[in-house]
Amino acid sequence: METLDTIKIIEIILGLLSGIALFLFGMSIMGDGLKKVAGNKLEALLYKLTSNPLKGILLGAGVTAIIQSSSATSVMVVGFVNSGMMKVFQGIGIIMGANIGTSITGWILCLSDVEGAGGIATLLSSSSIAAIVAIIGILLRNLSKKESHRYLGDIMLGFSILMVGMSTMKTAMSPLQEIPSFTRAITHFSNPLLGILVGILSTAILQSASASVGILQSIAATSFLPFSAALPIIMGIGIGAAAPVLLSGMSSNKNGKRTAFVYLINDVFGMVIWASIFYITQAIIAPNGTFSFMNMKMTSVHIALLNTVYRILTILVLAPFIKQIEKLVFWLIKDDNTEEEDTADFELLEERFLAYPDLALAQSHKVLNGMARKAQRNLHRAIILTENYTPEAFQVIREKEAMLDKYEDRLAVYIMQITGRDLNQLQMQETTKLLHTISDFERIGDHASGISKVAKEMAENNLVFSEDAQYELSILHRAVEEIISITIECFEEDNMQLARQVEPLRQVIRSLCHKLKNHHIARLQGSVCNINQGIVFNDMLNNLDRVAAHCSNVAVAVIEQTVETEINPHEYLRTIRETNENHFVHDFDAFKEKYTLKK
Repeated sequence: METLDTIKIIEIILGLLSGIALFLFGMSIMGDGLKKVAGNKLEALLYKLTSNPLKGILLGAGVTAIIQSSSATSVMVVGFVNSGMMKVFQGIGIIMGANIGTSITGWILCLSDVEGAGGIATLLSSSSIAAIVAIIGILLRNLSKKESHRYLGDIMLGFSILMVGMSTMKTAMSPLQEIPSFTRAITHFSNPLLGILVGILSTAILQSASASVGILQSIAATSFLPFSAALPIIMGIGIGAAAPVLLSGMSSNKNGKRTAFVYLINDVFGMVIWASIFYITQAIIAPNGTFSFMNMKMTSVHIALLNTVYRILTILVLAPFIKQIEKLVFWLIKDDNTEEEDTADFELLEERFLAYPDLALAQSHKVLNGMARKAQRNLHRAIILTENYTPEAFQVIREKEAMLDKYEDRLAVYIMQITGRDLNQLQMQETTKLLHTISDFERIGDHASGISKVAKEMAENNLVFSEDAQYELSILHRAVEEIISITIECFEEDNMQLARQVEPLRQVIRSLCHKLKNHHIARLQGSVCNINQGIVFNDMLNNLDRVAAHCSNVAVAVIEQTVETEINPHEYLRTIRETNENHFVHDFDAFKEKYTLKK
């Protein structure tokens, strides 16, 4: 029978597509379950990776073998490099390892070839194994109270669906063995260029090297697939698997793009090296220009072995040249020096990390640290501006304030995206702390801008404070600069001891502001200062007092998160002031002495 009717062809195509869909869905469920069982440990391992290339290769292979996707591992690495958490050099090793780790799936699929010989041996067939694993998985998923057991159930269900998908593909392909023309068509893939192209296109479309290898194994199990056709397709599959990684790198910075490009370079080099060596050697030394094993019928095990050996040999050849590969990607993707220093922190807010809340929160904290330091520097600029006003310096403060507004917007959106994930109690506490403190640091920037406007008004109206007023403001300025310094340090380090020092200093600053207002009223009454000076002086005090208040808010958020209990900020502050806790009294007296008006 040379041909099949149209209906049969449609059935074959639908069966193959449904098998592929089940296969990919099963892989996704199994990979997600494995990642959940491991928590964020896999990502933490990658995050803490040293610069040792061998460790990177082994770690990349291990992580990929666990999550069953070289693309997922590589995309994760692109995110790390893009955010600055990892160097391109480190990423190259992990991506090389991912190329090896992804071949594990082919060996798992070999289980679909297991068939019982009747009787009790029937239980060892692939369909029986899939059914047993599915039953156990659904019981764990629906009846277990432990979260880890439910995730284990997901892994088992994913494995069963994957096996069913593989079986469906084989069943769909089986009628093709009756068609000699199909067998002859397969032999056309023995043409290296055609075979490589088929491997590239099929994998780029499916977005999964494992799925392409699975289809190849299903063809091998149901019809004649010679070694001569399997080899070039395997070579092409590696290149096609770079498609999703390259897509993920499109929105990355230069280093992210370079890292994504490494995946393609590895497989292109591997294909060029081994295709050249193999086919040139065959042409020179093989009888009639063809090795005898080229017409050997491949099985699922042969495909898995060929895939694994090809990938391992490729990495063994390329691993000694990691530094050269790094230089190559830097040469191919050159720096254009257009990225602004002030916007660098935004790259830490990688969307790829949203699937891993611990990492996403850690990155958010880093960005907020940067925002806090920028707010601190802008406040310092504003204070200096009151003493030495220039239009250029005023414009710088305005530009930096606009940048702080961008920080607030980016962080708020990113952290709200994190809250949409499944978070544990500690992660929820960290999220709450970050959300509360974003606005406080932004408001500190607003008050720095307010102080700069006071400085501008004084310069434009030729207003100069009296010597006493300048002295008193200098004391207040030093106190405010210290409180923001303590606040940022306690926030960066989650240091409760430092956080507890903020409120005593905040009360000293409040007392200073009250005294300075009274002193200035006395100077107004004594005609030492005029009403215009009084207005800007009062505006200055209000801005500085509000900076201290926002520092107090940040400190309370740190304390609340550190003690891991929910507290009412206003109630907490009222309590420590009214009960005169020892640490509060001691710190208050120390700061009061330090910032007393001695003149």
